[in-house]
Amino acid sequence: MSGWSLIHVDEPMLSFGFNQKTEHPKDGLFLYGPPASNLNPARMDVGVIGTAEGIRRYETWVKSLASTIAAPETGREENKTMWPGFEAAFGAPWPSKPFASITIDGDLLSRRIRSEDRHEAIFKAVDVYGDALRKYLREQEARPQFWFAVIPEEVHRYGRPKSIVPRDQREKSSGTIGRRAAKSILSGGSLFVEEMEAAALYQYELNFHNQLKARLLDTGQVIQVVRETTLTPSEFEDGVRRSLQDPASVAWNLATTSFYKAGGRPWRVAEVRDGVCYVGLVFKLIENAKGRDNACCGAQMFLDSGDGVVFKGAVGPWFSATDNSFHLSREKAAELMGMIIDSYKEMHGRPPAELFIHGKTWLEKEEWEGFQSTVPPETKLVGIRVRRQNELKLFRYGSRPVLRGTAILVSDRRAYLWTTGFTPRLNTYPGREVPNPITVDIVNGDADLRQVLKDLMALTKLNFNNAGFADGLPVTLRFADLTGEILTAGPTDVAAPLPFRFYI
Repeated sequence: MSGWSLIHVDEPMLSFGFNQKTEHPKDGLFLYGPPASNLNPARMDVGVIGTAEGIRRYETWVKSLASTIAAPETGREENKTMWPGFEAAFGAPWPSKPFASITIDGDLLSRRIRSEDRHEAIFKAVDVYGDALRKYLREQEARPQFWFAVIPEEVHRYGRPKSIVPRDQREKSSGTIGRRAAKSILSGGSLFVEEMEAAALYQYELNFHNQLKARLLDTGQVIQVVRETTLTPSEFEDGVRRSLQDPASVAWNLATTSFYKAGGRPWRVAEVRDGVCYVGLVFKLIENAKGRDNACCGAQMFLDSGDGVVFKGAVGPWFSATDNSFHLSREKAAELMGMIIDSYKEMHGRPPAELFIHGKTWLEKEEWEGFQSTVPPETKLVGIRVRRQNELKLFRYGSRPVLRGTAILVSDRRAYLWTTGFTPRLNTYPGREVPNPITVDIVNGDADLRQVLKDLMALTKLNFNNAGFADGLPVTLRFADLTGEILTAGPTDVAAPLPFRFYI
């Protein structure tokens, strides 16, 4: 290819009920409902863990989902879609009475999250939810499709890495050994079981949300963490009330992710390429790492259907401060790819015809050879580098920014793709600054660059965490940071691949 070429990648169509196709998830769900699937729930059997007030707020919110909610009269154009009611949108009832309820002690939770030792505070607050769930699983046979963990506002406020509890509200810690002593015990060991147990809580991240998700992975239960202020914002005073989206948008977004976590598929990409899967590489730097092992690796595999699986790789010296990038050894790349191929074969009975690896950095020679070594000969393997950048701007005549889907082909292996920009269906650009493209490089293997761009556009529309029109990054990389945070939130022993809905 000589010279630069300007093209436009058509907006990918999504498939819904009765094989109908539209561009916008809300249009499709509003008019046709989700595509037919044996996985779609016939009824939303949802469990709730929360204080008595939290459970009441959940029931109040679910009742509001049953009927219509008007679209906002003001605000951004892309949000102006009325909520038609849950059963009207998804074809399944959602009873306001929970399938299972676990009431936790609000006073105990409040005392624990206010501990003067922040590691103890978050660890013990997570215990309130974790212990209650594990007790239920031991004693009860009925299993909901997933759980709402309803969080009081004070837990959110004081359960974050840099949160500070006012001095006059702090609770005295229950005899913890302190971070410095814990570090010494964890690195050198101890003859006393009590000391090792006391030191263990300092291995976990100071983040209630991530720690709760990570520590409950072994239960096999899908968790949706939601704040009380999200469910009933009007019941809170101005000092506590949050600047939320309008009620219709909250209903669309939280209902969509709930349907997905219950096992359903809200929509699919209309033009499915059979036998193709996409893998996003996940890396997370480990704070206070011991020795050379400074990062955790993982992978997110996605199909055009939206099915996703997360694989946890090994901890190792994957981060290089020299070029600020992450790379696997040949051995670990082969091990990770082996898990991905095995999982795909288990799902489909055969290996993929094409497998695209999406990463934010270049793949080194040994790393690529490791991936290749466990891919069967009939699978075409391609490495794609995708990164955000602001080195290139493109302007249109008039007041509207560049059209979403615009692409500049620099060569047969490099392009700039505007995954954000003016969107005709929304009649607006859902952003504030001049849209920047993503840079797309085919770094290993061979592929048709135009097809790669089409695939990336389609993957921006597979975020089931909301009902938005599209994201700026493909789903393979959109949640890489969040997945990495949960994989490294603590020393969890869960190594088996888990569906993506466990992590979002």
